[in-house]
Amino acid sequence: MKKTLLTGFLLAYSFALLAGVPGKDSFFLRRAEASDCSNTSTGLIPLNDLGAGFYQGAQGGLYPNGSNLRPAGHEEAGLEIARSIVPLNKKGRPAKKVKKGRIVLLSIGMSNTTQEFSVFKSLADSDPDKNPSLVIVDGAQGGMPANDITDPNNPKMEQFWETVDDRLAQAGVTPRQVQVAWVKQADSRPTAPFPGHALTLQSELEIIARILKERFPNIRIAYYSSRIYAGYASTNLNPEPFAYESGFSVKWMIESQIDGSIDLNFNPDEGEVKAPWLAWGPYLWADGLTPRSDGLTWSCSDFNNDGTHPATPARQKVADMLLDFFKTDSTARLWFLA
Repeated sequence: MKKTLLTGFLLAYSFALLAGVPGKDSFFLRRAEASDCSNTSTGLIPLNDLGAGFYQGAQGGLYPNGSNLRPAGHEEAGLEIARSIVPLNKKGRPAKKVKKGRIVLLSIGMSNTTQEFSVFKSLADSDPDKNPSLVIVDGAQGGMPANDITDPNNPKMEQFWETVDDRLAQAGVTPRQVQVAWVKQADSRPTAPFPGHALTLQSELEIIARILKERFPNIRIAYYSSRIYAGYASTNLNPEPFAYESGFSVKWMIESQIDGSIDLNFNPDEGEVKAPWLAWGPYLWADGLTPRSDGLTWSCSDFNNDGTHPATPARQKVADMLLDFFKTDSTARLWFLA
């Protein structure tokens, strides 16, 4: 009888693994949580629409003073840097023959990031307008939140960055050819009320910026994005309002560099360079089914059963927004387009 029960359990467990049912948190099977499709709006205002308004005392807008535009000085600095990006050989020097050199665009982040960026990579690699010297590498990895990949005491940190190096090698490029990064990160299971969680994540995003410069000496630019909508989340992995508030983490980090933070200095004329030039990539958050000023919405069908990870429709939305950003942004199109 015991043998029969055990055999039945093992068969059921094996089937569950093949079916993708999560089982690492418990030895016994747990039914996958369904999305909360009733939570179609939080009432929160996207940062780009909030503008000069405030959320719990924090001003909106993607950049200082409630603006969605980069300050003139930061914009000019970014343009100068973008113009200097050229194909590099494997030693990180400008390639004598342009066709043999490479410009590497690298993604850094967690599960959502790799799910979205992998679709973008496929889309961009088939785009005839893409610079033939551009190599796109997905360095983002599942189960690797910001607090893990920035903590020297966590073995996941070494694992994450070594995997990034492995993926670069598989793509036939070297760390010295990485010149641009797209970073999208979050912390798992946050609990601190605003602004506590956002400040913690800001600090981790700044650490990532410094790690990028340490590991990839020729990196020039890092574009950051915050999370998509998480109102349908059925777990505490990263629900609202934490997904929304992560936008402030990115905003404050970039503002810190604009304000002259020594720890985020990108200008060799101002001292030791510790980080790439930082700017927003596409801003991805919208309040569920409430249309953003540009029409962006997130429906329950955009997500997997946990309401947190993007399903195919959401991955395509982000990929489209990324491609549009890199082809039209003033500092990106200079090196992204042929």
